[in-house]
Amino acid sequence: MLDIRWISANSDKAIAALVARGWHSQEASAEISAIVSLDEERRGHLTSLQKAQERRNQASKEIGQAMAAKDMAKADSLKVEVAQIKNDVQAGEAREREIDLALADKLARLPNVPLEDVPHGKDEADNVEVRRVGEPRVEEEWIKEHFEIGEALGQMDFERAAKLSGARFTVLSGQIARLERALGQFMLDTHTQEHGYTEVNPPVLVRDEALFGTGQLPKFTEDLFKTTEGRWLIPTAEVTLTNLVREEIVDFSDLPLRFTALTPCFRSEAGSAGRDTRGMLRQHQFNKVELVSITAEDKSLKEHERMTECAEAVLKKLELPFRTVVLCTGDMGFGAQKTYDIEVWLPGQKTYREISSCSICGDFQARRMNARYRAAGEKQTRFVHTLNGSGTAVGRALIAVIENYQNEDGSISVPSALRPYMSGVERIGA
Repeated sequence: MLDIRWISANSDKAIAALVARGWHSQEASAEISAIVSLDEERRGHLTSLQKAQERRNQASKEIGQAMAAKDMAKADSLKVEVAQIKNDVQAGEAREREIDLALADKLARLPNVPLEDVPHGKDEADNVEVRRVGEPRVEEEWIKEHFEIGEALGQMDFERAAKLSGARFTVLSGQIARLERALGQFMLDTHTQEHGYTEVNPPVLVRDEALFGTGQLPKFTEDLFKTTEGRWLIPTAEVTLTNLVREEIVDFSDLPLRFTALTPCFRSEAGSAGRDTRGMLRQHQFNKVELVSITAEDKSLKEHERMTECAEAVLKKLELPFRTVVLCTGDMGFGAQKTYDIEVWLPGQKTYREISSCSICGDFQARRMNARYRAAGEKQTRFVHTLNGSGTAVGRALIAVIENYQNEDGSISVPSALRPYMSGVERIGA
């Protein structure tokens, strides 16, 4: 959530930020104007309420003075005035709550402001490549996509998954199921043992407040799954890991906090009709290793680069070709100030596909969560800065391993980094 004081003082910048994110200029101007007007109304209303309270308190004292002077007519008149002020204040407080709710709702739907170095653009075509690591595999004629390989091995079943759950689900079995488990364990070990992250095993069911805190609610309700008793299935462990500091004042000496978790994630893919319908690229349920950092405001930019390097390290260990791009303003997520996407090479598709997304959010989420810290020697608290990244998506890493390590006979070689997690298995065959 953006600071209303910043919006009021920098309305032109706020409008420009919305336009950069794809809003029409007239729509952006109207929305910011409405927010500023609501804030002005709120502040004016609070001033009126304060004056009314002051007059009520003064009139109450005057009643006592009139009673002491046995001026009952004045006392009775003042009592009528106090009663009327009481009614007016109650009505005013109700109106205050209405204004606060309206303003909070509008603020909750505004996206974060991109950092100055983020490239301007409309969509993924305007993203900028930062670096490329590894050489994409030579395109042999026999190269297949992951679902062709998995089905031929009898260890990837989409038909049975559809019978159980419908489209966008997969049943893995045998050594491919084990390979996916190995990938998750390998990633957790890498991040905890080499990168200093603390492993967390969080709930996958959360309340409204948690999803509001990280920005999924209220804007992205249709992308989520909700249980019949009101809890939500997490779309990413970013939700639970970031909310660990919700409504807390973190000790400055404990920063940065770095958390990682391997969890199932659930997404409705509401806006993806017709996209990636074959295979495992876009599923309703998938596993992901998440990275979350909680930092002081002057450390977050450096932490963003570090987190991206940690995610890249996984692909380097697996010896998978990838490239890292910085997303343009029109392609960034709702809560991000800046995002690096890491895209792994898929020889079956002959293209790079996203496998990790690392974002710096500034104090955007912290304001929604009321998560703060107190800097050394300061009395006032500050909002923490939050960052999140995939470290990485396990299902997509499985796809990348299958396609990059496939052999002409239909088998899959196991990357050396994963063999300790596979009891030394070097090849997966039928």
